[in-house]
Amino acid sequence: MKSTKAEIISFLQAEFPQSLEKCEIEAVTEQGASIIYYVGAADLRPGGTVSGPTMMTAADYALYIAILGEIGIVALAVTTNLSIHFLRKPSAEQNIRAVCQLMKVGKALIVGDVWLYSMDLDEPIAHVVGTYSIPPQR
Repeated sequence: MKSTKAEIISFLQAEFPQSLEKCEIEAVTEQGASIIYYVGAADLRPGGTVSGPTMMTAADYALYIAILGEIGIVALAVTTNLSIHFLRKPSAEQNIRAVCQLMKVGKALIVGDVWLYSMDLDEPIAHVVGTYSIPPQR
């Protein structure tokens, strides 16, 4: 059963409200989602760039939102793998857009592709592939 953007936001407000402090869900699409991660001073590393863990957080969140949109509210879906390729230096003064497309939706595992962008750049700053484990239906 698919979930709408409004249903996902309602779930997150009730069960995972801290996730909405730094992220905004832009869209929930057919087997995909896009989010905005609001970059602040705590997200920067020495050298004036967005930290790798911040970019990984944005990608993982976009993947989670896409999965909730595709299979419905499954709170215990968890990341089992996340692989990131850093492509170019992100802008420290810009928020990050994460655009996810699910590549395989299975019963136990879901694999997704995420492209990260600084809001002022057309070219991606990172590419991520992630896998989530879906708990068995009881």
